[in-house]
Amino acid sequence: MGTKGWPHLGALIAFVFSVVFTSAATAAPPGRVPDTIEQRAAACIACHGREGASSNTAFFPRLAGKPAGYLFNQLRSFRDGRRFNSDMAYMVQHLSDAYLLEIAEYFAGLDLPYAPVATTSDATPEMLQRGKALVVDGDRGRGIPACAACHGTALTGVLPAIPGLVGLPRLYLSSQLGSWLTGERHALAPDCMAQIGKSLTSADVNAVASWLALQPVPVNAKPATSLPGAAPMACSGMAP
Repeated sequence: MGTKGWPHLGALIAFVFSVVFTSAATAAPPGRVPDTIEQRAAACIACHGREGASSNTAFFPRLAGKPAGYLFNQLRSFRDGRRFNSDMAYMVQHLSDAYLLEIAEYFAGLDLPYAPVATTSDATPEMLQRGKALVVDGDRGRGIPACAACHGTALTGVLPAIPGLVGLPRLYLSSQLGSWLTGERHALAPDCMAQIGKSLTSADVNAVASWLALQPVPVNAKPATSLPGAAPMACSGMAP
């Protein structure tokens, strides 16, 4: 049926179309997205958490406050194939060193509170004791240096390129240590963690990750400016 039986319908339709097109023509233009490093790094938040500060229950690591040299090295490793994650590789595959360094320095400069650490664990007391021994003292007989010898006495990392180990999810810690053990993760030579990984067992990995995940984060959780002593072995993480 047309509009003959509805004398005002044609006028009503014309009025609605007029309002719609007039509104579209006069609507304010969409806001311009600011071209800042904060805006461009926002894509990282989807996985790593708000402004790069992950929770202790997630798989993804915290980015905020890590040494810029470490973050830069990891971004390059994802881009160049030394470290593999399909999402990360896709995001950085076409980015230059200069851009990756800018991203690394942005996250390194963030000073955000850590998420509360886990207070309970299904690890046995013996497993936790073993984890603490490997972290604090290492195992000289098996060629395993103490984690603290390189990652700092407080385990908050060492500048310019050694990451902290506290405040990280247990699942993330175990997966990354496991990747060194199986040879799936690599770093620039000299690859000290690859050497250490060959000496670890799956029980060692679970013990270390379980103990570290329970450790409180120091109040001033900043990377140390120097190693606590002589480096136990040559490592690419000692420099950017």
